[in-house]
Amino acid sequence: MRASKNKQPDNLQPATCNLTLGLLGSGQLGQMMAMAAKKMGHRVLVYDVLPGGPAASVGDEMIVASFEDEKALRDFASRVDLITLEFENIPAASLELLSTLRPLYPSPQVVRICQDRIFEKEFLQKSGFPVAPFRVITSVEELVAAVSELKSDAILKTATLGYDGKGQVSIAANASAAELQQAWADLRAKRAVLEKRINFCAEGSVIVARSTSGEISSFPPQENSHVKGILDVSRAPARFSKKVLEQAISLAQKIAEALDVVGLITIEFFVLSNDEIIVNELAPRPHNSGHHTIESSKTSQFEQSVRALTGVPFGSTELVKPAIMLNLLGDLWQAGEPDWKPFLGHPEISLHLYGKKEAKPGRKMGHITFTGEHREELLQQAKEYLARMNLLSEPLP
Repeated sequence: MRASKNKQPDNLQPATCNLTLGLLGSGQLGQMMAMAAKKMGHRVLVYDVLPGGPAASVGDEMIVASFEDEKALRDFASRVDLITLEFENIPAASLELLSTLRPLYPSPQVVRICQDRIFEKEFLQKSGFPVAPFRVITSVEELVAAVSELKSDAILKTATLGYDGKGQVSIAANASAAELQQAWADLRAKRAVLEKRINFCAEGSVIVARSTSGEISSFPPQENSHVKGILDVSRAPARFSKKVLEQAISLAQKIAEALDVVGLITIEFFVLSNDEIIVNELAPRPHNSGHHTIESSKTSQFEQSVRALTGVPFGSTELVKPAIMLNLLGDLWQAGEPDWKPFLGHPEISLHLYGKKEAKPGRKMGHITFTGEHREELLQQAKEYLARMNLLSEPLP
């Protein structure tokens, strides 16, 4: 299965400078994309359902409307040169409409595949890419049969809208019919994927950029660790074998080409004990695990995304200094605003706060990047500090 090429309006030829970039979504990824676009001399028009998202304060203008409001979508398209997105859960019909009005990257077909786990798994499997054994589930009867077939502990995942550990239920290989009935009820989904639980040694990701002309460029793989399904820490360079690093980049580039992606796509993967890898998920946009590239790389993932969309040559993805990225979740705000002073005076620490108005447990509020020789030590000190942030008065060394 190959994604169809993005059909663009015949009378519209995207320029390469002084563009107005239309951005669907106003989250932190959009915020950093907008910063990169404006650094390169472009204007940014943000479109989202609610006002006040992180990208809203960076963009030149914002349209607040439903993603299903055809009049608003047409107005949005009429005011921009090209359109991209910072999250993929946008109605397919809306993307199809926008793609007839202005160049839209990635294409609606790419987004359709990546926003639905069933379509994504089937695309990867049919294209010959390594994925965990899975079954498509639409009823509790199918779930019972699939558990019997897989004969393994598994994870039941909603087909759409699940992210950061949401929309998932663990399934034991010996689960009873009653337990499976309850798991299906708890998931509250009409369509799902039952995926065999993989015994992996590590997790990683590769961010690939692909231009309108088919030029392709990859960032070095990141090594990732998660807590409760949410990315906690990313390390670059990844501490993987040469075989894993080369295999990950090769697979990621082949996936980008098979999908005919324009822009960025991130491939998340598992590393097995024999150094083989299995593709886990795809994200057709900048990725949380690549935030470190703002400090660590000659070209950040956000600037590379803008370069890919606007057709200018790619920047270097060389890692100029090793880095570790630590996510900051809303849990840290539950006892009040953390004291960030210890992070602001250290030359190897970069603090990024997204400006979100409400801190909720599990919500990504910012990140910290540690660079240089002492990054592992700084990470540990930062974690200890954040764990007792209201008790510590002395600064980090």
